[in-house]
Amino acid sequence: MKTIDIEIALMRKLGIRINLIVPNVSWGMDGMHECDLLCLSKSGYATEVEIKVSKADILNDKKKDHNHEHRLITYLYFAVPEKLEEFALKHIPSHAGLYIITTNDYGSMFVSTSRQAQKQKGEKWSIEDRYKLARLGALRILGLKSKIKELKEILNE
Repeated sequence: MKTIDIEIALMRKLGIRINLIVPNVSWGMDGMHECDLLCLSKSGYATEVEIKVSKADILNDKKKDHNHEHRLITYLYFAVPEKLEEFALKHIPSHAGLYIITTNDYGSMFVSTSRQAQKQKGEKWSIEDRYKLARLGALRILGLKSKIKELKEILNE
């Protein structure tokens, strides 16, 4: 199971058509630490999702100074493959929720909630901050489309 697979499953679960969801947010957002996935609700509150695919990945996260706390984050979740559920529950912050990713026999991925996140003191996002996040999401599209074009050209050669 790869991080990109989990990102796609989470985007579907969190409602990409309803919420503003941007992967890999780290710059341009008021000194925010890197978020693997940032989900901003229509009401203007943010959920951070940290994606972890190994035990080492989970343990390395504990070394971060910020503990995933930021004035603009209301909820924190971790997302892990099913095999890491028990390990994650022992090592992620107590206020963090946990999403479990499972795969069926046909390769389809499903997201379930193992533990709900506790609400933090995250502020409602200003219109300016919402615009910045949307802009970051749009910038990602250009990079992805450029990579797709390159890969298509390589495959057609």
